Amino acid sequence: MTDSTTMIAVVAFDKDDAGVLFPAGEPQRFESEDQAVDAAKELASKHDGVIAWSRQAGPDEKSPPTILYKAGEAIDME
Repeated sequence: MTDSTTMIAVVAFDKDDAGVLFPAGEPQRFESEDQAVDAAKELASKHDGVIAWSRQAGPDEKSPPTILYKAGEAIDME
């Protein structure tokens, strides 16, 4: 029997002086998708981009992420 967990996270992005996109800190983890989407919407006005996603992860593999919310520019989460 394998255990899988769902990771729900939000990360914001900013651009440096050369216009290169970079994560503005570590991804923030949330207990629910609704909390993640609310946080992402709030961050969207303060950063160049934001993305909220969820992903099932088991001991042997990870599923592709499910995008819950995206605004502005964001780095591909694959």
